Amino acid sequence: MSAFHSGFACFVGRPNAGKSTLTNALVGGKIAITSSKPQTTRHAIRGLVNRDDAQLILIDTPGLHKPHTLLGERLNALVRSTWSEVDTIGMCMPANESVGEGDKFLIRELAQIRRKPVFAIATKIDLVSPDKLRNHLLAIQQAGADAGLAWQEIIPVSAVADDQVGLLADLLIGTLPEGPALYPEGKLTDEPEETLIAEIIREAALEGVRDELPHSIAVVVDEMVPRPDRPEGKPLMDVRVNVYVERDSQKGIIIGKQGARLKEIGSDSRAQIEAILGTRVYLDLHVKVAKEWQRDPKQLRKLGF
Repeated sequence: MSAFHSGFACFVGRPNAGKSTLTNALVGGKIAITSSKPQTTRHAIRGLVNRDDAQLILIDTPGLHKPHTLLGERLNALVRSTWSEVDTIGMCMPANESVGEGDKFLIRELAQIRRKPVFAIATKIDLVSPDKLRNHLLAIQQAGADAGLAWQEIIPVSAVADDQVGLLADLLIGTLPEGPALYPEGKLTDEPEETLIAEIIREAALEGVRDELPHSIAVVVDEMVPRPDRPEGKPLMDVRVNVYVERDSQKGIIIGKQGARLKEIGSDSRAQIEAILGTRVYLDLHVKVAKEWQRDPKQLRKLGF
């Protein structure tokens, strides 16, 4: 019987490079929120790919970016600390965008990491023509050569079209050391339920808001308690959640006219929360102002950063 392999891989890249969508596709379920808004991911979310011969623990990291706040600096530090802890790294570069200065900066940083395989992953290939994809792959190869980084492989994928996702899993697993499974089989992630629920609500809140608002939204699950005195076989979980913004004007945007936007956020996220908890849910959402929380160390700690 062939040996079992287990270990960690992380996806890195600029904001909105398709890291979270690819993580979800490999894991086979939604564990990381996705949005067209840049810098959506704020935590290193761990997803588990369980196979008969291996367990791959995927870490989806925030996009590395030029920070303008203390939160941004902390997210960048989280990305760099994750690199040092994993067995293998995949850098995502979307095929529908050119390899830019931000990518080249990141490639130069990755070139400093010795004795660790680094894959180049051309994401979103369903959005481009074969000619454009060919040029993109050549640009990736050249950017690696210019930085002195020998890619382990350059692999084009589409998470949306499920194109070469299985092959990517095979390649990543091929770099892992021998060892037993590190997490119980059957789980998709080791994230606490509260974290997943907060992220689902934040994803719903991000839809349709103006560009300056996404970075100002933070979500904290305050309490999850079973409703007492429920009929047998009809449990109900009370989930109380605070949505934080930085200014009163932003609070108005999230709540909406006569509370319509907040109701929409609740209805958009409730089914996913019920699927996680396996029970019906009463979702109690409140919007609070935490002034300039992205720049305040005390408030960042309170909000889990």
